[in-house]
Amino acid sequence: MKRVTVVGTSGSGKTTLAQRLSEKLAISHVELDAIYWQPNWTSLPVDQFRQRVDTALSGDTWVTDGNYSMVRDIVWARADTVIWLDYPLWVMLWRVFWRGLRRSVTGEELWESGNRESMFRHLFTRDSLLLWVLTTYRRRRKEYPILLTQPEYSHLRLVRLRSPEEMERWWEGGYPAYRE
Repeated sequence: MKRVTVVGTSGSGKTTLAQRLSEKLAISHVELDAIYWQPNWTSLPVDQFRQRVDTALSGDTWVTDGNYSMVRDIVWARADTVIWLDYPLWVMLWRVFWRGLRRSVTGEELWESGNRESMFRHLFTRDSLLLWVLTTYRRRRKEYPILLTQPEYSHLRLVRLRSPEEMERWWEGGYPAYRE
């Protein structure tokens, strides 16, 4: 594994796993959210986002995390491995709720952008991450198996992990890659 992308519904632990892999493999970690989200929760225009991702992933080794379809062609074409954290819905909802609560209480700044999460935003707005999880979960579970059978992605090794426990067993076992 030299160029790895970690995908999954929000709250699955993509960034955490990508950071762990980055440290273990001694390669760079590129967090797509950190590129995409600008101050005041403003999104980077698509052309600029694509250009920055293209530059960030121009090296021989990296691990990245995120589900941005607008750069999937760049990321997946260069990756050699896709790790799909395909956990049950309740796991992501639980994690997103507690992560949001923790970040709201601590005022943790995200991605050096000045952005911070709030429980009000999580619970009472259209930008709710809980709502995002509910609306994207089933779509991703249908979309990824189809995408992974496309000829342009046949070079990818797939690691599909279906629970946090399975992910930990995979990690402890030396993280073998395999295609389902």
